[in-house]
Amino acid sequence: MNRHRTVRIATAGLAVAVLGGVAAVLGQAATAAPSDRVRQQDFTDAAREFHVPERVLLAVSYAQSRWDDHGGKPSTTGAYGPMALVWRPTGAVSPRGLAASDTRTQTLIKAAKLIGSSPKELRTDPAENIRGGAALLAQYEKRLTGGTPATEGKWYPAVAKFSGSANSEALTFANDVYSALKSGASRTTLDGQKMSLRSGGVTPDKSATKRLRLAASPKAAKTECPASLDCLYEPAAHAQTDDGDKTKYGNYDTAKRPTDLKIKYVVIHDTEEGYDQTKKQFSDPTSATSSHYVIRSSDGEVTQMVRTKDVPWHAGNWDFNAHSVGIEHEGYVEKGATWFTEPMYKNSARLVRYLTKKFDIPVNRGHIIGHDNVPGQDTKGTAAMHTDPGPYWDWNHYMDLIRGTTADTKPAWSAKAKQVQIAPDFDTNKPPVSTCDDNGKCTDLPAQGASFVYLRSAPSDDAKLLGDSALHPDGTASTTKIGDWGARASAGQRFAVAARKPGWTGIWYGGRVGWFRDSEKAPVTRPAKGHTVTPRAASAATYGEAFPDKSEYPKQIPAQAVSALAYKLKQGQKYTVVGATKANYYYAKTIDASKPGDHTVVTGKQKYYAIQLNHRLAYVKASDVKLS
Repeated sequence: MNRHRTVRIATAGLAVAVLGGVAAVLGQAATAAPSDRVRQQDFTDAAREFHVPERVLLAVSYAQSRWDDHGGKPSTTGAYGPMALVWRPTGAVSPRGLAASDTRTQTLIKAAKLIGSSPKELRTDPAENIRGGAALLAQYEKRLTGGTPATEGKWYPAVAKFSGSANSEALTFANDVYSALKSGASRTTLDGQKMSLRSGGVTPDKSATKRLRLAASPKAAKTECPASLDCLYEPAAHAQTDDGDKTKYGNYDTAKRPTDLKIKYVVIHDTEEGYDQTKKQFSDPTSATSSHYVIRSSDGEVTQMVRTKDVPWHAGNWDFNAHSVGIEHEGYVEKGATWFTEPMYKNSARLVRYLTKKFDIPVNRGHIIGHDNVPGQDTKGTAAMHTDPGPYWDWNHYMDLIRGTTADTKPAWSAKAKQVQIAPDFDTNKPPVSTCDDNGKCTDLPAQGASFVYLRSAPSDDAKLLGDSALHPDGTASTTKIGDWGARASAGQRFAVAARKPGWTGIWYGGRVGWFRDSEKAPVTRPAKGHTVTPRAASAATYGEAFPDKSEYPKQIPAQAVSALAYKLKQGQKYTVVGATKANYYYAKTIDASKPGDHTVVTGKQKYYAIQLNHRLAYVKASDVKLS
C-alpha cells in the first residue's frame, strides 16, 4: 500500500520558532491605505479617452482581476494589473510552456504601443494599465465593427477577443462580463480602492462574433463537465511500468464510483508548476500521481484527465483518494502575489457546482476542501502532507461563486454562538507570512489578502501561536512560515466555541483551545449550526482513514492498519461534525484486477464521524464519542 500513500513533499519546510518582530501583529487584519489616485476615476478617464463604454471597461476588468492591481506582480501566466495584460520577456518561456512570441503572451506590449507608454509603466502603474487595456479593447472593437459605438451590447465580440482565448472560452469570458453588467458589483480592492459597477441589463449583440474565427469547441464526448464549459479530455496514464509485475503501474486505479464508493469530497489543489507541465506529468505512468481535472490560470481552460468513476492518486491519503474528486489549478503556494485568476476561479466554480449536484456533495467547506485540509494517514505522515492551495486561495469568494451568491448573506456576529464559521475579509485580512530558503534564512512575504486567522495559546497579542503535536513534537509554537498550518483556521471552516473573552473567541482545535481576535466591531466569524461530538470517556482517538477492523477483511485481502493520529480529544471538548460514514477500504493492487479479491470494497461495521479537527479533517469512531 505504499504506492497509495505516496505524497509529494511540500517544498517549504517548517521553521521551529516564530520569526522575530512579527509576533505582536499576528492575526490582526491590516487594511492597505488607498493610493493617491482613485482607481474608479482612472476607469472613467480611460473610458472617455478611448471611447469605450465605462461600464464595459469596468466589467472586463472585474472579470479579469476583480479590479486588483496586485502590487505590480504578475499572475501565474504573466498577466499584470487591473486589466490583466500579459507580458513575457523576449526569449522567455511562460509557466504554461508558451514561447514569448505567442500572441496571447504579449497583450501588454501591444497596449503600451497603442498609448505611447513603456511596458514597465503598464506593469507598475494601475492607471496606465487601465489606459492600455481600454486602448486595446477599443482597437479590437474597431477591427470587428468599424467603430467604437456607445451601445454596450455591441462590444460583446471585442470583449470575447480581450480574453486572449482562441476557442469558446472566449465566449464564456464575454458571458461573464455581460453577467457582471447585469448584476453589478462592488468591493474594496486589496490595496484599499473602493470600486463599483452599476447594475443594468444589456442585451449582447453577438452578430460579429463569427469574425473572431474561434476554434471549434474542443469539448470531447468523454468529458464530465457542465454545458457551460468546453472541457478538453487528455487521459492520464494508466499503464504498467514493469512488464513482469502488474502491481507496478500508474497513475490511478479503475473503479465504479459512485456505485462502489461514494464520492463525498472535492479536493482543491494547485499544481506548483505550469499547466502543460502538469498534464505531461500525469501522462507519465512513472510519475505516480494524477488528478481528475487540471485548470489553466490564463483563461480557466479545463482538461479532464481521469474519469470520475476512477481513483487517481492525488490526495496523499488513500481514504480521501477513494472518496473524492481532485481538481488541480495552475499556481504556486508560495507566490501568492502572483494570484489565482478570476477566469480560473469562475470555471473551477462552474465545475464544482456540476460535480456537487451530480454526486450529491454538500456545498460547504467540510466537503469542498483544500489539499491542505486532508489529514495524514497516520502521525508520521501528517507532517509531510501538502499545503496547497495555501493561504492565498480566496475561499470566501470561491464558495460564493459555487453557490451563485455574493457575500454569503452574512448573518450578524453573535457573542452567544456555540459554533462559528471562520470568515475573515480576504481583502483586508493580511496576516504576516514568511518563507525560508534551503539555508534556513527566512523573510516575510509581501502583505496580501489571506483566507485564514492565526490561533494563539491564550487571549493575548503577546501569547505564542498554538502548537501542534505532529508538526512540532518538541512542544514549540507554530510559526508564520507559509507551510506551517499548525495554528491556522481557514475561511469557511466550522468550529465549536470553547470560551469567550472581551475581543477574543476561543475554539476547540486539535485537542486545545485556540484564541483569535473576534468581536462585533471587528468580526472574523459568523454564527454556525450543526452537530458536534465530545468524548464518552476521558479521551477519544482520532484517525486519518476510516478503515474496517482487522477481523473484517476477507482472507485474500490484506488487512489495513488503523493508526491513530497524534491528536486526542479530551472529555468536555467539542468538535463540529462534517459527516458520517461506515468503515470501508478499497483494495486495488494490480492494474487489471488479476489478484484474488482485487478491486473490491471491504465494508466494516464501525461507524465513523468526520470532524473538523484543526486545519485538517479527521475521523473519530462513533462508539468513542457522544453526538449532539
